[in-house]
Amino acid sequence: MQESWGSYSDRVSRLGWEGASERPMAWRAPWRHVDPTLVLAACGLAVLGLAAIYSSTFSSLRAQGLPEGLIMRRQLLNLGLGLGGMVAVSLLDYRRLQAWAAVVFGAVVLVLGLVLTPLGSASNGAQSWFELGAYQVQPSEYAKVAMIVVLAAVFGATRASPGLRQLAAGLAAWAMVCGLILLQPDFGTFMVFVPILFGVLLVGGVRLRWLLVLALVGSIGVVGMFKLNVLKEYQKERLTAFIDPGADPDGRGYTYNARQALIAIGSGGVTGKGYLRGTQTNLQYVPEQKTDFVFTVVGEELGFAGAMLLLALLALLAWRGLRIAAVARDPFGALIAAGVVSMLVFQAFVNIGMTIGIMPITGIPLPFVSYGGSSLVSSFLAVGLLENVHMRRHR
Repeated sequence: MQESWGSYSDRVSRLGWEGASERPMAWRAPWRHVDPTLVLAACGLAVLGLAAIYSSTFSSLRAQGLPEGLIMRRQLLNLGLGLGGMVAVSLLDYRRLQAWAAVVFGAVVLVLGLVLTPLGSASNGAQSWFELGAYQVQPSEYAKVAMIVVLAAVFGATRASPGLRQLAAGLAAWAMVCGLILLQPDFGTFMVFVPILFGVLLVGGVRLRWLLVLALVGSIGVVGMFKLNVLKEYQKERLTAFIDPGADPDGRGYTYNARQALIAIGSGGVTGKGYLRGTQTNLQYVPEQKTDFVFTVVGEELGFAGAMLLLALLALLAWRGLRIAAVARDPFGALIAAGVVSMLVFQAFVNIGMTIGIMPITGIPLPFVSYGGSSLVSSFLAVGLLENVHMRRHR
């Protein structure tokens, strides 16, 4: 069993090593264990995103008489905020978050509740934003990261397998947050909370039969949402267009979106048409291209090679995250890493999957790549948590 911070400090004091470890240079010790590969992979994805966002927006901005790089520069500002948030999260010892998990949960519930009031604003059929001047903040994006911390605190409280009381507490917290998100309604974001939960439960050692029961209950719940008309009509249309493309005989709506995305990616070939030379992209045939369908820009203009580079960076990020979970000092750190990896991998799989026709169109952004400040900043906060766990694996 690893010794506690208190026992370590007592031992250092007895041996007279205070001057070597507790003085001004001691705070720098964790930075010696930064994982540069993790940061470089995330930054590489963000740079690809900046290039894709500029390519997908410069022609329309030019047509409107606006600066061609306007939207890309906004994303560059978001990137700066994300990097600053990542560093800030890395500075704070992640183990302190375990004691503050209840406060984090309360803050998330409060903010998600406020967004449903007149203080929030509606966009794309969901009231899930706060308007701050020219910028929008989506609290549910940050709630993903906060929920990872909360679940890790609940199920990582002991090294033993979680009992029914822990399971009930974790599920209650998760259900309350998810319920507020479904009230917006934002089914796409809600979907991301499912793999976060199961990723934490799986690594946390929850018994298999309980996981199977949860999966069964979840399946019944999804069917119930359709039968009870909980989902909005446009949300049902997204799923219908994926399951039965023939339901949209005119080729409009979400079937049109999926078809144009496939055309863009397929026309890229092996090496692509060249940066800023994509016809589908320049002619604005692919809807929501800088957000939901940003992968089509990479596929069309950089081709199979560019798409493989993006996937390789995502795989590298996931691998480093899994390694961090494996070498974490305590269960709390391991569960944080497991939750972050589950979140990022699921979002990437669904986003890329919907552009190539194997997943329904859900509005889930591609981590680090899609345009959007809340998504980019929250993704870098998640990387900051991974770095935090990795930096303190020896202390």
